[in-house]
Amino acid sequence: MDMIFVVLIGAVAAVLANRNIAVFNDGLRPIVSEHIEGKLSRRELGLTAFAMSFGLVIGFGIPFTLSASIILIHSILLGTDIIGILAPKNRWGTAVAALIGGVYGWGLLAGLEGFVKLFDYLPVNFLEPMGQVGDPVVVTFMAFPALAVALQFSVKKGILTFAAAALMRQLAVFVNEGEYISIGGNAVAINQEGMALIVGMIFLFAYAMKQKPDGDSSIDLASVFSEKVKEIKKNVGFFMVIGALIAGATNMLLMAGDPISLNLLADGNQTDAGIAAAARAIGFIPLVASTAIATGVYSPVGFTLIFVIGLFSPNVWIAVVLGALIIFLEVTLLNYIARFLDKYPGVRDSGENIRSAMTKLLEVALLIGGANASNAIAPGFGFFFIAGFYLLNEAAGRPIVRMAVGPVGAIAVGVIANILVAFGIMSIPQ
Repeated sequence: MDMIFVVLIGAVAAVLANRNIAVFNDGLRPIVSEHIEGKLSRRELGLTAFAMSFGLVIGFGIPFTLSASIILIHSILLGTDIIGILAPKNRWGTAVAALIGGVYGWGLLAGLEGFVKLFDYLPVNFLEPMGQVGDPVVVTFMAFPALAVALQFSVKKGILTFAAAALMRQLAVFVNEGEYISIGGNAVAINQEGMALIVGMIFLFAYAMKQKPDGDSSIDLASVFSEKVKEIKKNVGFFMVIGALIAGATNMLLMAGDPISLNLLADGNQTDAGIAAAARAIGFIPLVASTAIATGVYSPVGFTLIFVIGLFSPNVWIAVVLGALIIFLEVTLLNYIARFLDKYPGVRDSGENIRSAMTKLLEVALLIGGANASNAIAPGFGFFFIAGFYLLNEAAGRPIVRMAVGPVGAIAVGVIANILVAFGIMSIPQ
């Protein structure tokens, strides 16, 4: 059943990309729109998709998938973006895209199981230390609303947001340690990072909703791009299918929508993962909605609420039904969301700032996590390698995105450590 879900997700996502209906890479959506309008050839689109997504699959999606033995959605959907767009846009091309997309999904899941077993035969099994890559991410995630506020409004307001979030976190720790909340005589622990995140998001949206349109600066997105919205609505059936599949796979703990919830799932914290996924989804609604409305190209995961549905549903079949329903509602409400974003331009603009804040936070957290994992694999050498790897990557113009330096570096240290042990140059770390 696991394999059926993953294969179908790969096949359907590749078809959506092939038919120019939906792509996962946010930056690719406007480029697909250029191709639809005849401004970009299919070959140029394919090369662009490969250049934009291949590095993220290898350097971002796959390392996280390996570190937690849970598929990070980026590793499958960025790959199906490439597969679908490189295949010709005709009847045979669509069938080929579906076939290769399904095989790719199968290979990802089957290969994952093989990789996990392979680590047991290595002199230095670095799979467990790889889990440390994501440890700082969970703790530092609560800071992203403060950074988004600082980027969009002012550093002063960002500091105020950060202070309020930090205070809430410590209050939650105090309440948990004192066991002040109980149900039926049993102490209930509240998630301190989750509470801090909620406070930060409240500050962010409170500031954003205070920002009003300046005179005639507001643009009626729904009316300007009505034809593009109609095109998205026409394909709502496709979105419901893939939404149902991804929600079901998430409920089965086969995949996660982001590194934060993935690491929480790896630690067995499904409720906390759902809260983190919800916060991310709320923050990404302005970005996904505005790019979809402007380009006529949707995301196969919609507003990412399907991951929240999957994590909080009691079983896989309820997740499947609700996943299809939530995607249907998202597409149906696109016009209303567009009008809301026009009414509150601060909320519309917050989408890009939230994305930037998350990216910056993940760059720092994953570098720290990668350094810690590398040092656990090869004490001393690990810190040295990550520092050198980061600096040389910067000097070379960042051929590897900063976010991927930590995870890729940790994998490289694991490979090097095994080679050194095999040649007797290094002893097996205790």
